[in-house]
Amino acid sequence: MKIAILGAGALGCAIGSTLTQGGHETWLIDRSPAHVEAMRRDGLQVDDADGSHRVKVHAATQATQVGAVDLVVVLVKSFHTDSAMRGALDLIGPDTLVLSLQNGLGHEDVLADIVGRERVLAGKTYVGGVLRGPGHIQRGVSGKLTYIGELDGQLTLRVKAIAEAFNASGLATGVSDNIIGTMWDKLLINVATGALTGVTRLTYGQLYEEPVLKATALAAVAEAMRVAQAAGIDLSMTDAEQAWNLAAEGLSPAFKTSMLQSLEKGSVTEIDFINGAVVRWGERLGVPTPVNSTLVACIKGVERAMTDRQREGATA
Repeated sequence: MKIAILGAGALGCAIGSTLTQGGHETWLIDRSPAHVEAMRRDGLQVDDADGSHRVKVHAATQATQVGAVDLVVVLVKSFHTDSAMRGALDLIGPDTLVLSLQNGLGHEDVLADIVGRERVLAGKTYVGGVLRGPGHIQRGVSGKLTYIGELDGQLTLRVKAIAEAFNASGLATGVSDNIIGTMWDKLLINVATGALTGVTRLTYGQLYEEPVLKATALAAVAEAMRVAQAAGIDLSMTDAEQAWNLAAEGLSPAFKTSMLQSLEKGSVTEIDFINGAVVRWGERLGVPTPVNSTLVACIKGVERAMTDRQREGATA
């Protein structure tokens, strides 16, 4: 299978390198010239449970260098989804499928507007990755599940074929007939910790030591669960504590959420597609979401302060 990873950051490289080692022609597409050049020159350095090794990968900064593929796996930051996909239409052939494994909700609608809803698949992954430097990642794949499915819940041959290819490569993947519910399950986990660590700048170990922060996390998750219930979403979780516990499962105390990593790198976050999605759905359904609204406002404030400092530094 010829696969393009659109957005070869930490997670994209973790998944892409695994599929490469599984024998698929996998292209890692990223807008960072330094990152792509390092991968082209030296291969991708992967640190994982088996030690540190280099994986020879295909890497590109432009879709024109790749051409049409069988599958596009979208892993760009949420706010880049529209521009990234519109700039990568050279990847789309007559039978190309587009699979979003991004955090949060709403990417499928963005992608469908560009490539057609009939091409779009949805999914969620618990694979982990940390970008250590250009061409260098820490990969967490072992024991981490990925779920994919059709937007209408049908168990089609095409989605089963992708799952089989992923599984054969060592990327444990299940097919879901309730992928929207699965996406909400993952959203609850992101709601539990992402914004709180972004505001406080705490690692997981620090976050989980503070009872007052746990109480806030549980309140935010409970709001999201009420929104999901009003929307008729079939969740696998029955209480907020499950999301809180699952969020930290298998992670070290030093782990930092992707939201915190974004802020530390000076980048805006995906808050609009996580807690912000809960707020939007709540407004649509008439379900109050004061805790999530407050977390969104706090992160927006942190982002504003960060961009103001960047502007001041640029003009100094």
